[in-house]
Order: sequence, then structure tokens, then C-alpha cells
Amino acid sequence: MNILDKIIARKKEEIALSKSKISVEQLKDSEFFGRKTFSLKESVKSRNGIIAEFKRQSPSKGIINNKVLPLEIVTKYEEFGASGISILTDKDFFGGSFEDILSVRNSVNIPILRKDFMIDEYQFYEAKSIGADVILLIAACLSPSQVQEFTELAHQLNLEVLLEIHTEEELKHFNSEIDLVGINNRNLKDFKVDLQHSVNLKNLLPKGTLSVAESGIYNVEDFKFLKEKGFDTFLMGEYFMKNENPGEKFGKFVSNVII
Repeated sequence: MNILDKIIARKKEEIALSKSKISVEQLKDSEFFGRKTFSLKESVKSRNGIIAEFKRQSPSKGIINNKVLPLEIVTKYEEFGASGISILTDKDFFGGSFEDILSVRNSVNIPILRKDFMIDEYQFYEAKSIGADVILLIAACLSPSQVQEFTELAHQLNLEVLLEIHTEEELKHFNSEIDLVGINNRNLKDFKVDLQHSVNLKNLLPKGTLSVAESGIYNVEDFKFLKEKGFDTFLMGEYFMKNENPGEKFGKFVSNVII
């Protein structure tokens, strides 16, 4: 069983427990369920194009930074022009929680991506209830029909959809309703990074698709390479989070790459 299979198995247990405690109707009564969401599609066009991530740990890297609070980081991300914020909500493998989004929702005015392994309709109501604007659909753990159904549900809830792919085979998960397509430079099964592989996949996307380079961007050169190859936006976390002050690191990075 690879790490993705382990994560999905645990996620099913987690969802079942959540459903037994809080109903969808209760989620709909939450403070943020009725709020007007922010559009990531629009924000990537009007701001610097970087979706900056708050992430404490990962299965491949272990602890990255567990000493900083979301609020002190994401407000800096917004200050320095981030188009959006990505926040991990998986607890067991990434050290995240719903509280990480809830604690910052009223303090930032840019889109928040709930980054998690979305495999059940219930999770979409959760995402809406905690103030997310965008959800992630990972092709590697969904069928094309599930992606279609989940995209429709997300849009009914006024949530945008970022579809993540890594292989040419996963291009079949794309449908015209998808808002953005992220291409993961890191293989979720063996965690190897290949930027050229991502460029090759991007070139197979339908013309006009908003493309997001995800993961494995370790320096200014990686960023510039992917930007020159036509990626519209970039999801980056580890590069900033491994520093003592991720927000300030983000600001310095932006000053070096944004022209």
C-alpha cells in the first residue's frame, strides 16, 4: 500500500466519524456557510499569481515548520501579493485542521483553498462551513465521473475547483467546468519531482485552461523555468514554510521573481 492509499483509507474513517457527529444541516448553520466567496480565477489575474501555502508537515518531508501560527503567516502572504492561500486540513499526515482556516478567515480578503483529499460529498459542505473558497480534487484518487459530480456540487456551493493531475492518463478527468488545473511536479506515489514532465502535461491541456504548477518548486530558477513555459499560477508552500519566518521569505521571493 503506497502513501496515497494509506491516506485515503484513513480519510474514509475520518469522514465516517465526522458524519456521526455533525450533520450536513448543522454544517449549513455555520457562521461562514452563507458568505460570498472569493474567486481564485479572478485573483490569479489581478495579483501576483502565487498561491502561498501554510503547511506544517508532509509524509515525504516530515516536520517542516510547527512553530508558527497560520494568522501570522497568511496575513503576510496577502500583504506581499499572494493570489490565494492554500491551507492543509488533513490532520494525520499533514498536521492540519479546520481551525487553521477558521482562525484566519476573517483576517484575509483573498481566496482560501481547502487542501485535502476530497472523496465524499460531505467534505464539500465542511469546506463551505469553515470559509473555504476553493477545493482541491486529486485525479489520482477519483474517477472522471466523481470529478464531474464533485465539480457540479462545488459550484452549487459557490466553491471553485482546482483539479490536480500528474499523468497523461489523468487528463481524462478534466471537464469544461473545472476552474483551474494543477499539475503536480511531485509524483504522489513515489514523491519524485520532474518539472519537464509537468511542462509536457501542461501543453496537452485545452487552450485557455488556467494552469497551476504545484509542488517541488525549490528556488527562483524553478519558478522562472515554469513561468517561461507558460504556467499561469504557482502553488508553493515548503519553500516558504521551511524558514523561520515564512511570510517574510515569501516577500523576498516575490521581489526576485515578479516583474
